[in-house]
Amino acid sequence: QVQLVESGGGLVQAGGSLTLSCAASGRTFSSYPMGWFRQAPGKEREFVSAISWSDYSTYYADSVKGRFTISRDNAKNTVYLQMNSLKPEDTAVYYCATRRVPGVARVWYEYDYWGQGTQVTVSS
Repeated sequence: QVQLVESGGGLVQAGGSLTLSCAASGRTFSSYPMGWFRQAPGKEREFVSAISWSDYSTYYADSVKGRFTISRDNAKNTVYLQMNSLKPEDTAVYYCATRRVPGVARVWYEYDYWGQGTQVTVSS
């Protein structure tokens, strides 16, 4: 059974930084892509970033490109999301997710396993 547990959310002022972590268990972590999504109140869940399992290729939404960095540590079964220059519009619940297949995807409905989410609030 795959389990994903996010941590690292919190309250930060605009311009600040946070690092989210997602610890995975239940299967071979290194063989599957990992993604981060977020959902603000009243909005759909949206893609933030993803990282492949094979060559560590990274993918970002345009809204976070240049500010967020995704990385993974396969030895620790953990994926990270370093978030810099945070803006109030980054406020949301952030979820990590993974798939049953190796390919990276940018849409939430192509991910099969989800964490419980961690709240990020950016004050202006």
